[in-house]
Amino acid sequence: MFAVIVNTLAIILGTTVGLLLRRGIPKHISEAIMKALGLCTVIIGIQGAVAEERILLMIVACVLGVLIGEWLDWEGHVNRFTERITSRFAGKGEGAKMANAFVTSCLIMNVGAMVIVGSLNAGLSADYTLLYTKSLLDLVSGTIMGAAMGVGVMGSAIFTLLFQGGIVLFAEWLAPFISPELIKETACTGSLLIVAIGFNMLELTKFKVINYLPALVMVPVLLWLGSLWGCL
Repeated sequence: MFAVIVNTLAIILGTTVGLLLRRGIPKHISEAIMKALGLCTVIIGIQGAVAEERILLMIVACVLGVLIGEWLDWEGHVNRFTERITSRFAGKGEGAKMANAFVTSCLIMNVGAMVIVGSLNAGLSADYTLLYTKSLLDLVSGTIMGAAMGVGVMGSAIFTLLFQGGIVLFAEWLAPFISPELIKETACTGSLLIVAIGFNMLELTKFKVINYLPALVMVPVLLWLGSLWGCL
């Protein structure tokens, strides 16, 4: 949970800095910082993915996972849900502006593969690297959104604490009941998704990473089938 608390404090700090810089942050500076963090994200993902020893399992899990994700259009549903929620707070009053800032920042900082993979890694294997990386991202995002949208962004810190903390605690509860092999394979496949996120941050690709999340579910299924059939 310590990494989740760090993430929460990073949002509070970033938003506070943003509020002090309400005149705005130069766009070219914020873009350069985000690309630098994207490059670091790629390296973190590669470091995790190269530990994969069952490359066939990763390939099959990703292929089946993206087939399911594209068929169900997970990313499309998430995007449409986001648009519906934010459109409800598009009024002109100060209350509406604060609500819009809160909802928008919560969705930006807590909807995505890094939240899921990072929280699972933290709970299952005490690997906090991704959550610390996300803390840096949210520090920058909080600063930018705080400057642009105001104090409502601060509320996303509480949502982050509850949402990410809930996933971490659930994963910690689940960890004793699953094998180290499953934890490792899930982490490796998740790291591949982190590489995709990094490439998107660098604006080199436009992966629909949310549609790849079913790959994490396919890992235990394939391990179970592999144990039955003596393959993978």
